[in-house]
Amino acid sequence: MLVLGRSQVEALLDVDSLIDALAPAMADLSAGRASVPDRVAALVPEREGFLAAMPGFLPSAGVLMTKLVSLFPNNDGARVPTHQALIVAFDPDTGEPAALLDGTAITAARTGACSALSARLLAREDATVLAVLGTGVQARSHARAICRVRPIQQIRVAGRDPAKAAVLAAELAAVLEGEVQAVSDYAAALDGADIAAASTHAVEPVIRRSWLTPGVHITSVGYNPAGREIDDATVTEALVCVESRQAVLAPFPAGSNDLLMPIRDGLITADHVHAELGELIAGSRPGRTAPDQITLYKSVGVAAQDAAATALVLAAAREHSIGEEITLR
Repeated sequence: MLVLGRSQVEALLDVDSLIDALAPAMADLSAGRASVPDRVAALVPEREGFLAAMPGFLPSAGVLMTKLVSLFPNNDGARVPTHQALIVAFDPDTGEPAALLDGTAITAARTGACSALSARLLAREDATVLAVLGTGVQARSHARAICRVRPIQQIRVAGRDPAKAAVLAAELAAVLEGEVQAVSDYAAALDGADIAAASTHAVEPVIRRSWLTPGVHITSVGYNPAGREIDDATVTEALVCVESRQAVLAPFPAGSNDLLMPIRDGLITADHVHAELGELIAGSRPGRTAPDQITLYKSVGVAAQDAAATALVLAAAREHSIGEEITLR
């Protein structure tokens, strides 16, 4: 059984390759070729946390795996990540355990990479201004990945803590081209932005229709069972795309309050979800149809993404003979 630690996974996982690999994975998911049941979770109420299990089989990548991921939002993300995970891969022919690898790095990378894929599919090609809402691991992942698919010239960072926003802006400025600045609030970040990447633990929406510029593409990956990132007006007006209708509309801990709440309140129906990313890739559903159209990719995270990333990491590890082999029996 191959064992790979976090630093090894980070070194082996190429972001450009991951963005590309997620396209067929999402197509497989929408076509029913991948087996990805809704996640389940054991709750830890006194810490507002949970431990979720996310199994998946992605035949096109030859990966049978499950991810165990904990979400403890009260952790200090700088010292102890709010999301921590392990992935176990099994031989799809025999069911034997084949690899154990850090899933924290994969979760961060695949989430940002799939948002970048959504931007490749839905954002205007001339998008140059990126608003990053949030200051954690996913804010970093999103900024780096989205800059790979659109000609971003300016990045604005906003969060609850101005000091953390300033630190992140300085960090991104050192590794990305273009101007990077911390701004005072979410509205300032969104004013004139072509792409907005939200990755917060917000209870009240950090993206509001009155703050948005026509033609913006929004990616939203934040999760809080007590709230949401996107206001009703944005959801009702936007062209809404998701990874999986089944996942995003499922009850806790799988679904998204950003869509479930306006459905509950009668503002939209489930049919308001325009497309899955896989349908856009396959061409069975259209994407953006006008330059001033607001598009929204709402992500809840699905195991097909983890499986695609796992396939890349394991292939690279075997090619370069990286990792430790252990025997369980």
